[in-house]
Amino acid sequence: MPAGTLYRGREGMWSWVAHRVTGVLIFFFLFVHVLDTALVRVSPEAYDTVVATYKTPLVALLEYGLVAAILFHALNGLRVIAVDFWAKGPRYQKQMLWTVVGVWLVLMIGALYPVLGHAVREVFGS
Repeated sequence: MPAGTLYRGREGMWSWVAHRVTGVLIFFFLFVHVLDTALVRVSPEAYDTVVATYKTPLVALLEYGLVAAILFHALNGLRVIAVDFWAKGPRYQKQMLWTVVGVWLVLMIGALYPVLGHAVREVFGS
């Protein structure tokens, strides 16, 4: 391997990018969440209106995306810790990344049914 960084446009770089993107998305969700919660003190009616929009199928899919971002960020964070603090971590970082992706996919597929079921019930009213 050439001297320098491990990130050469391969899996490591993409996991780095995905980790940063999911972190920013989570930050913006938390920012909006604090703002909409604070709205209850300013205008309870406006708060009720905002909360009512959260019960739409679109927001259910956005919540699914939020869960996807949090789950990937958490699993990849554990991988980053292993790479940094385990002596053999750098040697196995690619295998650990694919393990993270596999676990993430299995969990996200498992979470898809309740989300889609909720969205279908909201649209068709059953």
